[in-house]
Amino acid sequence: MAGRYFEEWSVGDRLSHDIRRTVTETDNLLFSTMTHNPQPLHLDAEAAKASEFGKILVNGTFTFALMIGLSVGDTTLGTLVANLGYDKLVMPKPVFIGDTMRAQTEVVETRASSSRPQAGIVTFQHELLNQRDEVVCRCLRSALVQRKPA
Repeated sequence: MAGRYFEEWSVGDRLSHDIRRTVTETDNLLFSTMTHNPQPLHLDAEAAKASEFGKILVNGTFTFALMIGLSVGDTTLGTLVANLGYDKLVMPKPVFIGDTMRAQTEVVETRASSSRPQAGIVTFQHELLNQRDEVVCRCLRSALVQRKPA
């Protein structure tokens, strides 16, 4: 188990996640079609070429999901009860096919759960960066995390 229990987190903890991922055309195509997103900027090379970006733009919900996925192994794998919500999601830069993504996380809040004494709430700020170290996605994730077993 790689995730941490509630007591093992402190505000200010920072993690740079080791797993990196280069986004492929297949990733973007499958995710867009699987989620029924027909946006031409994601699927139509000619439409994308005529846009301000000049090429296919990677689906933003894929970008968000990848950021969370890259962070799970080091944060909540095996200790998560439930994700409670995501907040302040922003995508300040576009992602393109061939970009290589990496994630980093900071703990911004911890608090005991008032309804579940065996768990606590950890709020993570996740960031996804491209190969140029530009932040392409950022959000807060509130996770209900198990406490250490007695």
